[in-house]
Amino acid sequence: MADAQMITVSFPEDDIALFTLDDPQKGANILSRHVLDELEARLDEIDQRGGLAGLVIASGKPSNFIAGADIREFAAAKDIQPEDTVAMCTRGRKLFQRLSTCRCVTVAAIDGVCVGGGAELALWCDRRVMSDRREAQYGFPEVKIGIFPGWGGTARTPRIVGLGNAVEMVTSGESIDGRAAALMGLASDVAPSDQVVEASIRLIRDEQQSGQYVEDRKRWAGPIEISETELGFLGATASAYIQQQTKGHYPAPLAALELMLGAASMDIEAACQAEAEGMSELFGTPINRALINVFFLTDRNKKDPGVADNSVAPRAIESVGVVGAGIMGAGIAAATVKRKIPVTITDAAQEPLARGVKNVLEEVSYNKATKAADVERTLQFAPLVNATMADAEFGGCDLVIEAIVENPRIKGELYDRLESKLKPDAILASNTSAISIGQLAKGLKHPERFCGIHFFNPVRKMPLVEIIRGPQSSDETIATAVAYAKRIGKSPIVVNDGPGFLVNRLLLPYMNEALELMLEGATIKQIDGAAKEFGMPMGPITLYDVVGLDTAFYAGGVMHEAFPDRVVQSPLLEAMVKAGRLGQKTGVGFMAYPDKKGRGQPDPALDDIIAPLMRAKESFTTEQITHRLFLPMVLEATRVLDAGIVRDVRDVDLGLIFGIGFPPFKGGLLWWADTLGARKIIELLEPLSGLGERMRPTPMLEEMAASGRKFYE
Repeated sequence: MADAQMITVSFPEDDIALFTLDDPQKGANILSRHVLDELEARLDEIDQRGGLAGLVIASGKPSNFIAGADIREFAAAKDIQPEDTVAMCTRGRKLFQRLSTCRCVTVAAIDGVCVGGGAELALWCDRRVMSDRREAQYGFPEVKIGIFPGWGGTARTPRIVGLGNAVEMVTSGESIDGRAAALMGLASDVAPSDQVVEASIRLIRDEQQSGQYVEDRKRWAGPIEISETELGFLGATASAYIQQQTKGHYPAPLAALELMLGAASMDIEAACQAEAEGMSELFGTPINRALINVFFLTDRNKKDPGVADNSVAPRAIESVGVVGAGIMGAGIAAATVKRKIPVTITDAAQEPLARGVKNVLEEVSYNKATKAADVERTLQFAPLVNATMADAEFGGCDLVIEAIVENPRIKGELYDRLESKLKPDAILASNTSAISIGQLAKGLKHPERFCGIHFFNPVRKMPLVEIIRGPQSSDETIATAVAYAKRIGKSPIVVNDGPGFLVNRLLLPYMNEALELMLEGATIKQIDGAAKEFGMPMGPITLYDVVGLDTAFYAGGVMHEAFPDRVVQSPLLEAMVKAGRLGQKTGVGFMAYPDKKGRGQPDPALDDIIAPLMRAKESFTTEQITHRLFLPMVLEATRVLDAGIVRDVRDVDLGLIFGIGFPPFKGGLLWWADTLGARKIIELLEPLSGLGERMRPTPMLEEMAASGRKFYE
């Protein structure tokens, strides 16, 4: 398909030009090479026209100004030489820089998302007007793909809003709304959504009279006025904070900080040149490539309907029922109510139901700005929560999610009682984390309208939802479940029925191997330390204490029953459960938890449980522990792919990143495996073959080694 024209030029007033950006082939405006060429041509046209008082740049798309540069072009250019990266940055920056040297006032009228390259384009305008609606967001998310702004963003931002504000915006990668932008001087005005262009024209008239924009152009072209003391203090505090947040795994934020501090004393041209040269050191690195892969994983997930047949339309979900008001049920209800979908919720007794409703309302009324419950929010959301003890009240729900005890018999009794009371087309779903959907569906009259919708704990924080397709689940049921999960802000992946589904099936080898390492002489500190150094948010031993050792013991039993040849039932886990050491919930597990802050401390009493079970007293390097923890996950992933549990390798990687916190800077489990290569993995597994089937290469891995194939072709 040929590139369509994206920029329309009009003249709302005789001496005011308006560029309206609207790519007819895309849902969002993206700055591709073609668009940059078109912008250059349009700027040439108005330069030749003369007599203009101002230029306004706006978007024709609702809720979107410019969503940044074309990441696909970035990915395609990942192998270019450093000098080519510098040239690429310089070309885009010099084009945008023309907006700061035009013979007229330039204003960006921002009514929607304005991030990345779009934010830099707006930044080079003399002024910015933002709309007052929530969708109008301004930011530099580049650090999230392992780089920093490369079209002048690191140089121009601190000259407009101050170095401290600029450092926070660029190194965090987070966006701000119009009011925050106005407070820091980034936006000159905040206007209603339908008046941003008119407000921009008024601003041009004001600037014509005052001439302030000319003075600002001169000031912003020079060095930043800041003392050495202020510069040193900012550098020390920002560096410490960045190190704390990134744990040293993400180089871009720290590189951006060092660049901005170093360029503060330069004029704008030298600062921009330093930016381009700094970009060449980050662009195309393994971390940049890995994070771009994560971007593509997420982008694909947003567009994936969950079924192969794109003609299948999801049903509208206008009301949801939740059975079970415990931690998971209340979390599901709160996530649903936050999106203003009415929820009917119940439990086995009045007391847990009342407690659950209280938790729902506390969560939905929480105000991030005040860090406390907001009475107005409570009054707004409370009418959407219907607490009941009557099954009949679920009759109006489009979707009912069961989140009760993990017991097939008890779940089956609930379904028998509830199914006949639901609407003829209502969907029934289970939040089970382990029980087969096919098994649960056996007693249902309409198994085609049943599936798994497995949320992760805590629901408010965990983005992943596994949509589990049972043997008889219809495409419409799955597509509807996927659409519902996306509507409440989650990232759903569709998984075929099977023990442990996807995430827990791949997590178990990692968790299981940690216990085996303990019985062979590795310490908790070594095991958790190796996992965290790899990039995991917490070590596997700490994770046992967080999820509960009894829960892990039950899940391990289910998996051992399904895969007895490779799933080891750890005697240590059984001994811990018998001793009542269940983790944080009992105050003691592998670690002791003397206070409510959840910080574990070593417990000498643990030695009495471990000592009788020790099989060896070996020494391990960090690398050896890393291989023991993560290679079994890769092997299990090949089995999952071979069995068709997921439709695509990308589902595996997204599931583990969003479900267990697999480090994004590794790109995903299978992306990381590709950086090693199948032959290297087999080589690393060779000395571990004595541990049994769980460490032996699978047929898929052997075929990949022989052919040179990768997971990501």
